[in-house]
Amino acid sequence: MDPNPSSLPRPRRRPRRLRRSPVIRGLVRETRLTPDRLVLPLFVVDGQDRAEPIAAMPGHARLSVDLIIRRCREAIELGVGAFALFPAIDPKLKTPDAREAVNPENLLCTAVRAVHESVPQACLITDIALDPYSSVGHDGLVSGGVVLNDQTVDVLAQMAVVHAQAGADVVAPSDMMDGRVGAIRAALDQAGAHDVGIISYTAKYASSFYGPFREALDSAPVDDPNVPKDKQAYQMDPANVREAAIEARLDEAEGADMLMVKPALPYLDVISRLRAASDLPIAAYHVSGEYAMVKAAAEKGWLDERSCMTEALTGIARAGADVIFTYAALDYARWWRDGLL
Repeated sequence: MDPNPSSLPRPRRRPRRLRRSPVIRGLVRETRLTPDRLVLPLFVVDGQDRAEPIAAMPGHARLSVDLIIRRCREAIELGVGAFALFPAIDPKLKTPDAREAVNPENLLCTAVRAVHESVPQACLITDIALDPYSSVGHDGLVSGGVVLNDQTVDVLAQMAVVHAQAGADVVAPSDMMDGRVGAIRAALDQAGAHDVGIISYTAKYASSFYGPFREALDSAPVDDPNVPKDKQAYQMDPANVREAAIEARLDEAEGADMLMVKPALPYLDVISRLRAASDLPIAAYHVSGEYAMVKAAAEKGWLDERSCMTEALTGIARAGADVIFTYAALDYARWWRDGLL
């Protein structure tokens, strides 16, 4: 059979013309994800020269402050300059009222001061939520089996000021309490921390993809009849998207500088929705479970790690995320440096 029968009509528009070589594909590429748009999450632990590997997150460990500093320097050399710090608190310091969260000498504040002194060009983003400090594992204060909103917000505002005074560049409330962005902005301004930004976890879903993270911080809710068994009463229902738009309008009005969607991949529609609705920068968190799935499949030879991780991150950026929090930040930056992307 003639492979090119002349009797058939020929298309005038041939999109494949723009796919025929790497150079042409590069010229017309719509989404370009550079390392400077990534944020590297880091887990801080007390001690010196201490690294505790996290089994469910290959390539990541709980690191003492000296090793955090070393990791930040490595990342900056690769073009990644922003870091989200999460403290792995000694269980003996965890209490029902999470009072260690507002201790100016706590692990997180100590880490912020040390990193800024040693790596002043680093942008440090600190988590504002009570679960790392709570003996019951919730993002807020618990009483009578209920996570209290307004009382928690008061503590979160104090916590944000303590972080700002330690040197945090940006605070990131991840708790999903109502009204916390406005309270934090007011507290920061009253304390003279006008330049400290707020990345609000605007649409943080009650997701099943957080498992490795909770292992890293030992921050899952405890098994107690007087404690809610999960976080569904304050984190968002995975079935909802219009609710995210409501949260975005509230956070923007309350003074957020950036809006976050977490997780990223199952919620690309939410990222796109917020991108269309707001002129603020949109961040997305490529969470521990999303990262761990690719790593685990790659270890078994089922997927190619570099191509799959790159595709995932590109998809998040394509959906509208200006900033991506990802545990793959250093991997991606190395691939970028080595010309593999």
